Order: sequence, then C-alpha cells, then structure tokens
Amino acid sequence: MRPADQGSPGDADAAGARSEARRESRERRRLRAAVLALVSVVLLGAVPLFFGIRTLSRDPVFDNLDKLDVPGWAAAKTVDDVSGSRWCLLDCRLRERTVTSEKAPEETAKAYEDALRQDGWQPWKVSRCPEQETKGSYTCWRRDELTLDLWVREPTCVPPPVDGEPAVVPSVDPSADPSAAATECTGSLVSVKVRNAIDDERTRPQPTTDPSLTGEDPFPTVSGDPLGELTPSPS
Repeated sequence: MRPADQGSPGDADAAGARSEARRESRERRRLRAAVLALVSVVLLGAVPLFFGIRTLSRDPVFDNLDKLDVPGWAAAKTVDDVSGSRWCLLDCRLRERTVTSEKAPEETAKAYEDALRQDGWQPWKVSRCPEQETKGSYTCWRRDELTLDLWVREPTCVPPPVDGEPAVVPSVDPSADPSAAATECTGSLVSVKVRNAIDDERTRPQPTTDPSLTGEDPFPTVSGDPLGELTPSPS
C-alpha cells in the first residue's frame, strides 16, 4: 500500500495536462489581444494616411475651382491637368482645366467671370493677356499669390470617324442650311490656367517696346501667316 498523501501517476499526468492547457489558453488570449491591437493601430493610422496622401496628391487650387458658383450647364465635363512642382522645385506648378459648357461662349464667359469675382478674384489688366491674338473671350485674374487665365471660345467640332477612317473636318457648303450646321456644334469650351504669381513673367517689370528708347522692339509684331512669304529658290 502506497502512502495516502501520494497520488497515482495518472493524477500527476492529468494535473500536468490541465496546467499545459491553461498555459496554451493564456498564450492564445495574448496572441489574439496582440493581433487586435495591431489591427487597430493599422486601421487608425491608415485612415489619416489615406487622406493625407489624397490631400498631397490633390492640388487645393482645383478644389477651389470646384467650388466656383457656376451653373451646372457651364461645367458639363471637366478635365484637369497639372505639371511642375508645388514647391517650385525647378518648375513651379501649372494647373490647367478644360471645361465643356452647354451654352454659348458669351453666356458662359459671364457665368465664370461672375463666379470668379464672388470668389475673390480681381480682373488683371496686363499686357500679353493673351500672349497672342485668340478668338473668343480671354481675361486674366489675380488673387493672393496666384494668377488665372480664363479663355472661353466656341468648340472645335469634328465628326466621329466612320468605319475606322480618321475624322475629317467637313468643308463649308454654301448651299447647306446654316441653322442645321449650328445645331450640330453647340456650346462652348472653357480653358482655365492657374499659375503662381512669382512664376508668371507678366508680374515682373516688362521691357519697353518704344523703338525710340530701345532702338529695337523686343516684341516685334508677327504677321498672321506664321510662315511669312516664301522666297522662291533660284532655278
């Protein structure tokens, strides 16, 4: 007979198994807690990181242009393009927006000019606005450290390609009904160009164009024909 205070080997094995089970259970709980903490940290950090990256990638100038109080018909389709560095490394940032309007250029230009004034933009009367003669309405604006060029004109309408052939601009047929042609190409096209004022050459002192003072016009007038008159070669 074994002493009463000594348990059987089976009891010792059972106690060891229970102790091992409790230890494994504690380890699993600690692992679950660590995983939950890691997931919480990732989620809490991912949301600000997402919006931070979105803020850096999205130029705030475009956000301000989105807030312009223009009618829906004046911004039927918008395409944005950006180039250069926001911090003016090598090249300063240039923001360009092209908008399709459903109404005529005159009405569209007035809608955008009114919206710019309401947003704090001031008309900017400066030479080289535009840089060269253009059709339609071309105005320049300034606000704080930015300059803005607004160009509203009739759209360039080209028929879609047929059977894989490239589109060809149709010739004007004098016998065609002009009202029918007008209904095929309506609306207007809006171009907005926003630059940093320090990078806009028009904010700097401009050289005089008086030949009596300079002896030579630094900005000579260019004829309408970019090629000029061709000089026949000797035969």
